[in-house]
Amino acid sequence: MGKLIWGLIKSARPRQWIKNFALFAGIIFSGQLDNTLALSIIFQSFVIFCGLSSATYFLNDVFDVERDKQHPFKSKRPIAKGLVPIWLAITSALGLIIVLLPLAYNIAPSLFYASLAYLVLQLFYSAYLKSVILLDVIVIATGFVLRVYAGVWAIDAHLNVWFLLCVISFSLFLAIGKRRSERTLMDTSAFKHRETLLHYPESLLDILTSMFANSTWLTYALFAFQQPPILIKPGLIHSLISTTPVPLSEAKYLMATVPVVIYGVMRYLYIIYEKREGESPERVLLTDIPLLTAVVLWLFILLFIIYYLGG
Repeated sequence: MGKLIWGLIKSARPRQWIKNFALFAGIIFSGQLDNTLALSIIFQSFVIFCGLSSATYFLNDVFDVERDKQHPFKSKRPIAKGLVPIWLAITSALGLIIVLLPLAYNIAPSLFYASLAYLVLQLFYSAYLKSVILLDVIVIATGFVLRVYAGVWAIDAHLNVWFLLCVISFSLFLAIGKRRSERTLMDTSAFKHRETLLHYPESLLDILTSMFANSTWLTYALFAFQQPPILIKPGLIHSLISTTPVPLSEAKYLMATVPVVIYGVMRYLYIIYEKREGESPERVLLTDIPLLTAVVLWLFILLFIIYYLGG
């Protein structure tokens, strides 16, 4: 019994819930992080997406049970090993969906539609789209975009188009990096697990990785530049003006986060090509200290600018 419960927990992939922190992007950039009601809605949305994403992982492992047995790492998953029966995985997935979708609707109809779209998309991906070249990475990226905008729509936030383009570019960068690392990892045995990898020439993956790496930091820089100037608190203006001749009471301070983003993109490229670990982005984020440090530093600077300088 204990092994079965542990198998269910492992199949739910709680480590992958880190992706659902993307729901907090909208509340942070819209300046509503100190809004108790909005923060409560985002926390509830985060929990709902954690449950729904676990449901999709159950179903994905059921669809891929035979293929996962051919994978050096995925063959150790509980469903592939036979530790968790297929009927139990399907029942668990349906139970999570039946319980969580009504909760999402009660929070906000827009959250319900985003959640439903995410579920349908992941179902089609698991059943068929993962075998279609290029569409597979677009679906992976769309799942991340839906997470971000579920958080935006849940609190009725409004962010400019460069935010959307940045999220799309970043999502595609991660998705292509995932395929690039899978191709390297699987090598000649790739067809046994994912046939589409054979249709991804390394040169194509390299070009796409470079393209979306560049568009990620460029669209983020344009998003940061297009944001309204930060108005420094009156108490800080005098101390800053007294030490510099440059007028600092009103400026685009979010541009200060751009170098950190550029470093993060460069570090992730290093991880993909040198360390060959881009197959699991959440594992990379949690284990690569330089990248984790860059993310924490970026978040600290961002929160400092929005909620302290401009608060």
